[in-house]
Amino acid sequence: PFVNAALSFRVHNRALIFPLLIREGKPTPFFTFVLALLFCAYNGYLQGRSLSNYAKYPSGWLKDPCFITGFIGWLTGMAINIHSDHILRNLRKPGETGYKIPRGGMFEYVSGANFFGEILEWFGFALACYTIESLAFALCTLFILGSRAKQHHQ
Repeated sequence: PFVNAALSFRVHNRALIFPLLIREGKPTPFFTFVLALLFCAYNGYLQGRSLSNYAKYPSGWLKDPCFITGFIGWLTGMAINIHSDHILRNLRKPGETGYKIPRGGMFEYVSGANFFGEILEWFGFALACYTIESLAFALCTLFILGSRAKQHHQ
């Protein structure tokens, strides 16, 4: 149930809710959109299949420190990510342009708080699920968002 709820919430938030909340922004190239869609669909399939068909957990797994730590990491990362996205969406007043440095929340500690939150979220997920597939996704997230965070910081 945790895994289905986690994946479902993140997919709905990132794919449906977040785009509807954005007021303005640069258009996304169609090819980039298609690649992102394919990656998300394949990753969702891979995670779901891995967890529903191959992962085996002992009866007390939900009380295991590994699961609890991972769940807290996932929840904390998701909260940071959602709050950081809110700060970024509200940086400029309507019609305003130009670069602004985000303030508040985790932006007081890291320049890419949204990226940090998502990386923490998926490493928490990987720890809670304890599968090679969830770890692979967390590492992909780290490498992809880490490079984006470095570009944004510069």
